[in-house]
Amino acid sequence: MAMGNRGASGCKKSGAAKRAWLRLAALVALATMGLVGAAVLIRHRAEPMPMALASPGIASATFHPTVSNTTPPSGPAPEGMVWIPGGEFSMGAAEPQGMDGNQVGMHATDDSRPVHRVYVDGFWMDQSEVTNEEFEKFVNATGYRTVAERTPLAEDFPGALPENLVSGSLVFSPPDQAVSLENELQWWSYVKGASWRHPLGPSSGLKGRAHYPVVQVAYEDAAAYAKWAGKRLPTEAEWEFAARGGRAGKLYAWGNEFRPNGQYMANTYQGHFPNHDAGEDKYAGIAPVAQFPANGYGLFDVAGNVWEWTSDWYRPDYYALLAAAGGVARNPRGPDASYDPSEPTARKRVQRGGSFLCTDQYCSRYMVGTRGKGEVSSGANHLGFRCIEPSRRFAR
Repeated sequence: MAMGNRGASGCKKSGAAKRAWLRLAALVALATMGLVGAAVLIRHRAEPMPMALASPGIASATFHPTVSNTTPPSGPAPEGMVWIPGGEFSMGAAEPQGMDGNQVGMHATDDSRPVHRVYVDGFWMDQSEVTNEEFEKFVNATGYRTVAERTPLAEDFPGALPENLVSGSLVFSPPDQAVSLENELQWWSYVKGASWRHPLGPSSGLKGRAHYPVVQVAYEDAAAYAKWAGKRLPTEAEWEFAARGGRAGKLYAWGNEFRPNGQYMANTYQGHFPNHDAGEDKYAGIAPVAQFPANGYGLFDVAGNVWEWTSDWYRPDYYALLAAAGGVARNPRGPDASYDPSEPTARKRVQRGGSFLCTDQYCSRYMVGTRGKGEVSSGANHLGFRCIEPSRRFAR
């Protein structure tokens, strides 16, 4: 079963019917405590790549210096955006030091290898993740309703009980005690009425959270906002070039130490996952944007806080395919279609950066070269986005 608000499956139905069918399947499974499969959105834990998809050189990670473009941007910076010069860089994940092949951090890099050379054009990028305040302007101007706010249609679910046709989304719901980490449904719930306006459910709201990142957005919601704003979502390569901030081969966006001089550099999870977030970084849960140091290009929160959508379809072997082609991949836009062997019928896009739930106990994808994945119609309260605007000098 694929988990998400609206998804796609291998059954022969129309696109709308397939999306709605999966949404109801997820809701019913949660409502009845059906534990078949795992939620496609929230599977960010480190999983070993199937050997059939692994590259022969997967264990190696060779980084070469970043060669940045020197061409200046055309015109002044758009409001709230910073210039990312683009250029050639080594893309992929460094191997965490001191970890063997059975540890979480190691497997977080499996689908991010082999390291390969990539070139991207320069572009402007949102300095921070899109906030509730910014998303509200879009909704007020357009009347847009997000996927999580849409009620499934009865005609898409012949025989479905009316009480199961409800809008909602995924909410992190920590248990009150330690649990096995093999089943994500022990700390995620499909909550009726959860949406960007009510990120934790109907009783929650956005008062005092104007400058928090908007969450509970599916891929199409993020893409709709970007189009309205005259921007677009970044490719995975653009996102990683920007997140690295000009630093070649570092484990984190800020260097190789997780806490340089004892300082927390990102909003991640401290304590015992998933039942106790100690908040040692000053935030138990989501934080407002820009509360931690910016990276080398002036970008905030490229690690932790909330996951960010990119435009690339997800395949675990995509880097191996690029490396096999040889040379430097120029402005790669991802594979033509999604494929995840753990859930072959789910349509997934790459997500980047990790979230406030990332921890070396379970998901260590705050490491700058690592990758996440999410079913395109799923939202959750740890998932947001930021946009880019290509420079006219590099427009194709």
